[in-house]
Amino acid sequence: MDSKSINEDFFNKVYDIVERIPSGKVTTYGAIGKAIGMISSARMVGWALNAVAGDSSLPCHRVVNRVGELSGKMYFSTPHLMKELLISEGITFKGDAVDMKKHFWEPTD
Repeated sequence: MDSKSINEDFFNKVYDIVERIPSGKVTTYGAIGKAIGMISSARMVGWALNAVAGDSSLPCHRVVNRVGELSGKMYFSTPHLMKELLISEGITFKGDAVDMKKHFWEPTD
């Protein structure tokens, strides 16, 4: 298997998980990587999501960093859109971060 096929396979696994994140919940780049079986691949998960930044069919706004910060917000059409989408789903914040105790979804469950 060549590296392009491996990347496509990894990216597709990321997208499958992102599609399953329930409304009103978030998960992290690292949790997605762990669910795929690649524990230290949070950055690669980010690359996969950046590759589809304009694709509104995936709920990429539900993926945050490990402390609940909206580290991917710059890839949305406005700087506030990611937070607005999360709030519209009932997600609450503590300061600038999602209340992870209340809204975290574990992809391996």
